[in-house]
Amino acid sequence: MAGSSRRSSTRSRGKPSADAVGDESVHRVSTNARPRSYRGRDQSLIRITNVSSKVFLGFGILFSSIALFLIFRLVNTNEEPEKPRVITPFPAPKLMELPMFQGEHKESLYWGTYRPNVYFGIRARTPQSLIAGLMWIGITNGRYAMRHICQDSDELRTYGWTEHNGRDYGHQILVDQDMTLKTSFLKSKEHGSSYGGDWAVRIEVENDEVNLSEEMSKTVHLFFYMDDESGNALNLGSGATDVDDESILASGYRSDVGNWQLLLSTEDEFEFHYSGFKTPFVHNLSDLVQSNLGIQARKVGRLQLSDTSEGSSNILVFQLSGRIPFKADIIFQSGTLAQKERAIGLAGASLTNKLSEKQKDYADKFERCFNLGDELDSGSVTVGKAALANLLGGIGYFYGQSQIALSNRPDKKHGDDFISYWPAELYTAVPSRPFFPRGFLWDEGFHQLLIWRWDIHICLDIIGHWLDLMNIDGWIPREQILGAEALSKVPEEFVTQHPTNGNPPTLFLVLRDLICSIKAKKFAAGERKEISIFFDEAFVRLEGWFKWFNTTQSGKAVSSYFWHGRDNKTIRELNPKTLSSGLDDYPRASHPSEDERHLDIRCWMHLAADCLHSILEFLEKENEHGKEYRSTAKLLSDFQLLNEMHFDDAYGAYFDYGNHTENVRLSWQVVETVNGHPNRELIREVLEKPVLRLVPHVGYVSLFPLMERLIPPGSWILEKQLDLISNRSTLWTNFGLRSLSKTSSIYMKRNTEHDPPYWRGPIWMNMNYRILSALHYYSREDGPYRQRAKAIYDDLRNNLIRNVVKNYHQTGYLWEQYDQQKGKGKGARVFTGWTSLVVLIMAEKYNEC
Repeated sequence: MAGSSRRSSTRSRGKPSADAVGDESVHRVSTNARPRSYRGRDQSLIRITNVSSKVFLGFGILFSSIALFLIFRLVNTNEEPEKPRVITPFPAPKLMELPMFQGEHKESLYWGTYRPNVYFGIRARTPQSLIAGLMWIGITNGRYAMRHICQDSDELRTYGWTEHNGRDYGHQILVDQDMTLKTSFLKSKEHGSSYGGDWAVRIEVENDEVNLSEEMSKTVHLFFYMDDESGNALNLGSGATDVDDESILASGYRSDVGNWQLLLSTEDEFEFHYSGFKTPFVHNLSDLVQSNLGIQARKVGRLQLSDTSEGSSNILVFQLSGRIPFKADIIFQSGTLAQKERAIGLAGASLTNKLSEKQKDYADKFERCFNLGDELDSGSVTVGKAALANLLGGIGYFYGQSQIALSNRPDKKHGDDFISYWPAELYTAVPSRPFFPRGFLWDEGFHQLLIWRWDIHICLDIIGHWLDLMNIDGWIPREQILGAEALSKVPEEFVTQHPTNGNPPTLFLVLRDLICSIKAKKFAAGERKEISIFFDEAFVRLEGWFKWFNTTQSGKAVSSYFWHGRDNKTIRELNPKTLSSGLDDYPRASHPSEDERHLDIRCWMHLAADCLHSILEFLEKENEHGKEYRSTAKLLSDFQLLNEMHFDDAYGAYFDYGNHTENVRLSWQVVETVNGHPNRELIREVLEKPVLRLVPHVGYVSLFPLMERLIPPGSWILEKQLDLISNRSTLWTNFGLRSLSKTSSIYMKRNTEHDPPYWRGPIWMNMNYRILSALHYYSREDGPYRQRAKAIYDDLRNNLIRNVVKNYHQTGYLWEQYDQQKGKGKGARVFTGWTSLVVLIMAEKYNEC
């Protein structure tokens, strides 16, 4: 998933950030094909030496001259060393500096649940923010355990947002064994409040009286904390030592929000303790709290914090221990703090009423946006609402620097051969809170297909953030691991990004949708104007992105492309992965080479060229550039040329092309290790010489021309694609279309000893959505296969909806992929990224061009 070896629940999605295996050097990134120039002081020294050595004045004079010249340069020069190209930002104004992203828009999104990696967390969209979060004590294997970071090992029965509007409201349910926690978030901007306004959190704890364990039925231990990322000391409020029903827990001052305070309001009895910590990292807070509790347990025999605070503590943790059921409201107030009515309005009955109103507003807007009507039952609608809520509630804000590989030299140890990208911020949805709580480039295009229909301004904001990450060559790092919290979830060896490798440019899917919807008059005049301004400013970056692909991923043949970064020296992979494609282990040519022609990237390039032409046409700027993109799109949609390069008449299917043999296998062999000891390993064996040919594996890649609607509605080749889709021996199942045909020699085979099949059979929602979109299109086009396309579309849509809804109600989660035999959810759970496309499938919302 996400082209990052997102390989199931046990791996980092960035996994083999070996996305750069192979011989390709970082120098190929430059669109002008020239080697990168590393200037600066070292190069200056070389120039000085070369010039000075021509003048023979004796060694003493020579060395004195050099020294004097160096001093002169150091003192008088105003030149700064030129940055390596790979970390040089794209030379255009940042999209996030557009007026449309300033003012009221920016303030309205300032605070949010922008910490998707924790069960409940709040931060602002600023690099050094105030941070808030919730922890509680649960029981795992009969022992107390702290719940904080989303992780499978906590074994929560379910958790996720049931409502979230992406802006100022969210409601979440978390079931920990037989204890249910409900967290609600509400923002408020009232007279007297400072930038970003105030916010409130309601925490409710309930239990199942029948099944709850004796330990958990007595007391719940909640821990709410505030952290200042900038390291500023927080002031302990009077309520921390003299708790009443409306207590000030903490206060402080920040340049962004001015004076602020955190208040507690509850009508329930509870025991209160606190502790303060001085640490630059919030992701290890669980360990600090557990250590504090452990010391206190040994001292006093109870689970309570120490009621002490380290000097200049930047994190304050407040423990609320009460009998279940228990309810408490936490209020963050900024600006004029003396207005008690503002705090009262965000607690108790007033907060209850406001939350009820927001809940109703969410339901009403969901119905307006997606109009599910009477066709779907209430259980399906509930899943649809939760899918959207979890996608919106999973939006995060990140700030930091990506690590960029400089080369693939084998003599370099990890950590010695990378350079840091410029400090950057990213506002983005994430694929999965416990497994992939960070930005993935190719996932984001699919996320935005849903988000733009809910809130176009959030959508444009997210796309703008991604495009602002582009470097001077037009490359965007495909996996964004920004900041200490994000880094804490990724093994060190998988952090580095490789600038020779791309990722499918799925943002063009969204941009094409917007163009088509404008033509269909789906936007109000003001929205249309803002989209037009965005396109106008973003075009130079979109063009740079296209050119990067067109120069770095092009193949030998005209109009051919291939994904770079495959390992042509591997001895352990059955079929070398193509991580940059997003389809990881989907089978390609057995022997990677520059002769390869990858069908999927060819279709992505058609999408990009066609979209760029459409944008220029919409902006009424169809100059020579516009004609070039129109010509490129026309070339890549040339049906005869497409068939000559990729169609196999015998199979009736489209394939990749490359140096390939089917006669490859993994076999157990004894291999000598580095320390000289023998070890038994699975090693790749090639039993016949590969030849240049079409690669005969039917699967998702084979259907890309169908997805891009490049097949004429009257062509017999369309019928062949419908045959492949509807045949149970190839792709059809009762739960959706499998990723690889049962007829493939690599179907459901491991790629290495440790890599189970990923895109070799399981069902993926993003590809099924695109195939459904194509079937929907062909079912409305005149042609001999119209009715058949409609019948297949209806059956496939029903199968997908039924299976996702069934799994959600059985397990409490949306899943990364689904088993092609029994339909059971697989891979990462709480996968509320592109699996949320089920909402658009329910609503039958597809591209209308």
